[in-house]
Amino acid sequence: MKLTFYGAAKAVTGSCHCIEACGKRILVDCGLQQGRDEVDNTELGFHPGEVDYVFVTHAHIDHSGRLPLLMKRGYQGGFYTSRLTGQLLEIMLRDSAHIQESEAEYQNRKGKRAGAAEVEPLYTVADADLALEQLNTFDYESRQTLCDGIDFRFVDAGHLLGSCIIEFWVTENGETKKLVFSGDLGNINHPIIRDPQFVTEADYVVMESTYGNRNHEGEAAYTEALAEILDETFAKGGNVVIPAFAVGRTQELLYYIREIKEEGLVKSLPDFQVCVDSPLAHQATTIFSGDLTGYIDEEAKELVRDGVSILTFENLVLTETVEESKTLNLDPRPKVIISASGMCDAGRIRHHLKHNLWRPESCIVFVGFQAEGSFGRHLLNGAEKVRMFGEEIAVKAKVVNLPGLSSHAGHDALIDWAEHFDPKPAQVFVVHGENEVTESFAAELREKGFAAHSANYREEYDLLENRVLVEGTLPPVKKKAEPEDGQYTSEAFPELLDVGNKLMSAIRANRGGANKNLRSMAEQLRKLLEEWEQ
Repeated sequence: MKLTFYGAAKAVTGSCHCIEACGKRILVDCGLQQGRDEVDNTELGFHPGEVDYVFVTHAHIDHSGRLPLLMKRGYQGGFYTSRLTGQLLEIMLRDSAHIQESEAEYQNRKGKRAGAAEVEPLYTVADADLALEQLNTFDYESRQTLCDGIDFRFVDAGHLLGSCIIEFWVTENGETKKLVFSGDLGNINHPIIRDPQFVTEADYVVMESTYGNRNHEGEAAYTEALAEILDETFAKGGNVVIPAFAVGRTQELLYYIREIKEEGLVKSLPDFQVCVDSPLAHQATTIFSGDLTGYIDEEAKELVRDGVSILTFENLVLTETVEESKTLNLDPRPKVIISASGMCDAGRIRHHLKHNLWRPESCIVFVGFQAEGSFGRHLLNGAEKVRMFGEEIAVKAKVVNLPGLSSHAGHDALIDWAEHFDPKPAQVFVVHGENEVTESFAAELREKGFAAHSANYREEYDLLENRVLVEGTLPPVKKKAEPEDGQYTSEAFPELLDVGNKLMSAIRANRGGANKNLRSMAEQLRKLLEEWEQ
């Protein structure tokens, strides 16, 4: 009985963990690396054809975004998740596949002029459709038998509509161990979605730590803070541009803005326009307005019973086409523009930033985590100039961070969730956080009496004997040149990066090689690096 970590180990994104037991291999999540993270998305670390089952904690792409890649590379099993996660995956995986195809087409168009080899998309819409055909969905709190020796149950994680904590009961050689995967735990007292549910018993816990070193502001504080930003910006005649993930965060914003309008908190322009510029967000909002039985909190239920449309209000515009998107920046009236992607690395948000970053009267509001290396983090770090679409843009707009809107549990809520386990688990594996955060959070858990450590990339752990089999490593950080238009400034750089990734794969494949050969290879590489440094 073994647990291996293939992603989100000392890293924020790309969640992927593997249970081996009862002659089966079970993946929990298979997400895309985003921002600076970490391992190349083409590198899985295992053969998909050898995997028997895949579970999905929730629909966010850093947990689900490589499911179509599994199908493309030979996976033949099913995908297991909650009912509403299944609905969200139907729109998110197709959208992700479309992005993969578009990016490959763009690179090939540029590469053809430079004589570069043609690249394939990571996966296609057809691959996504194949994955969606294999969805198996279940409601919360219903224990199910997966196969001989393995049962599972989904519990509400309170992070995104349909998000799951997953419990596994695994019996092997007459011994049963209970494993709990937290997925992403949600913020408490959040709109629409219920608070994360507690689990009280486990032998092993795989626990996220995204905000393991900080807390969020209270709901009232950030509702008022958002209203104040809107009021101040509209009074100056500017736009409020909000990069937001299309699924989850956008719907929360609409919920809060409806409250702000109803309470009249914006005096300078009470009937301000709100534009959601994302076809994906439009589709997701439809799901959020559908059958939410068993998935929403009591306050949202009460509003629905009273006939309130919790996500709509006067002067809300949902754009679909590129033409509609372009007209938003031709209209001089102050407005709120909510657009994807949430970290500003791609999508329509980059066009809205181009038209507003140089305007001192406008304001850019970040309402979610910005991964190290992302365009959003670059702006939050105080960039004075950025390069977009071949132009240098001065950053004159006000840039504001409102972390209270995060859908992740803050530090105190994470600790509270862990402390509900009684007795304490045999081991807590801390994942899904920046390296320093996972280490410090694991250390704090140890101070509170837990056996806990920050899991390494490709760490292997024996669950019957409660010991490390393979220690694993830090995830290799991808070094990028300064991007222009979301691409490398040097056209030859992707070729160099591809060779570097193959080199790393070759090094890992020779882990058990003869010392003499490995030292010879290391010496050759050392000499090559010294020549380049000179």
